[in-house]
Amino acid sequence: MPANFWPEEDSSNELAPLNSLLSDLSATEELVVETEPLFLPFRFQGRRRKAALVLTLVWSITIALHLVSWGFSFVLGLTTILGIHALEVVFARPRRHPKQIQGDLPSVSVLVSAKNEEAVIGRLVKNLCSLEYPDHKYELWVIDDNSSDSTPHLLAELAKEYKQLKILRRCAQATGGKSGALNQVLPLTKGDIIAVFDADAQVSPDLLQQVVPLFQRDKVGAVQVRKAIANAKENFWTKGQMAEMALDTYFQQQRTALGGIGELRGNGQFVRRTALSSCGGWNEETITDDLDLTLRLHLDDWDIECVFSPAVEEEGVTSAIALWHQRNRWAEGGYQRYLDYWDLLLRNRLGVRKTWDLFSFMLIMYILPTATIPDLLMAIARHRLPMLGPITGLSVSLSMLGMFTGLRRIHQGQKFQFSTYLVLMLQTIRGTLYMLHWLVVMSSTTARMSFRPKRLKWVKTVHTGVEKA
Repeated sequence: MPANFWPEEDSSNELAPLNSLLSDLSATEELVVETEPLFLPFRFQGRRRKAALVLTLVWSITIALHLVSWGFSFVLGLTTILGIHALEVVFARPRRHPKQIQGDLPSVSVLVSAKNEEAVIGRLVKNLCSLEYPDHKYELWVIDDNSSDSTPHLLAELAKEYKQLKILRRCAQATGGKSGALNQVLPLTKGDIIAVFDADAQVSPDLLQQVVPLFQRDKVGAVQVRKAIANAKENFWTKGQMAEMALDTYFQQQRTALGGIGELRGNGQFVRRTALSSCGGWNEETITDDLDLTLRLHLDDWDIECVFSPAVEEEGVTSAIALWHQRNRWAEGGYQRYLDYWDLLLRNRLGVRKTWDLFSFMLIMYILPTATIPDLLMAIARHRLPMLGPITGLSVSLSMLGMFTGLRRIHQGQKFQFSTYLVLMLQTIRGTLYMLHWLVVMSSTTARMSFRPKRLKWVKTVHTGVEKA
């Protein structure tokens, strides 16, 4: 499977002196007010300088911890605080969601942005036009983003067969990538709920019947279903992604049970139209529209629910180089949201519970991998153990526990034997080894963002139409 490709030329942004950085930060502070829209162009400026500042702070603090006498005590204290929060997350009871809609069924608009998807577009349309939901209550919009293969011809033929299918073809000059495509079609849609899928998605017929009832709670602005890897049995990389998605959904579900942050994952996301409108639609100035929308929804006081079942199947990347490019994009998009909305986060716009949950997640997933390199260098130079060992141990332990529990939760309701637990344990060990790639991805991405951020353009993973193993 071809890897994602990002051109590295980015001459439009050059490193500025420190005084320019400080003036940018102060200017942002003056412009932001409590009632302002979250979707403003100035928020997406100066990312390189902000990333350089973050990298400098992380390295400086990590080195300082090695030089002060109380450094290890500080790390132990922080590990204890994070450990208490981790215990709360692990022992939280997942929310119980309604199974049926009370009253009238809301309408649903299903959106798919497709570019050169001839291998999967037919299977996708057949699947999404066969959902167990009243035909007059849902529609399928496929946005053909100026495909150069046979995708337009196939869509035209499919439209004759499926009355729910509607097609929007974008011109060659259209901008904004996937976000631009979704924003362009949104005014044409009629649904109270907007569902977004990738072109390789496959779902169960009762998907809408299971997801739509979750929106009966007024504060629910979006729902994310678990992503399942259709080709999970292919090799080490796809098996690792299967375990990774189980881990991700488990912690998402546990965090939301405590009133923490639920996150969107692009494929298989459902958003309430009123919530999407209040946030200004999809951000065309980010490389991960789902992570950006996640934070804007929470900042606008909406909740996001994450569920194990139903799931959406998608193709996993099958090579190390493809995984490297994809995860670099995810890592940079994750960083971008913190850089873009840092001032609102510091003002506690999310509330205490969500802010603390987000801080804990950011510290373990983003800051800790970045601090690993200076920690190891100082440990070697001073002939001592790494200072951040306790936090790293906590992170790895949480990952293994969450992965095992997530894999078990996928098979909830089935009869478990000793051999089943053994298989889950082997999958957890393999998945944990696979997850080590995040240490390299996160640390390298943080450094690269300080010098050469990725350009904003559509970069798709090529889909082959693989069937579930």
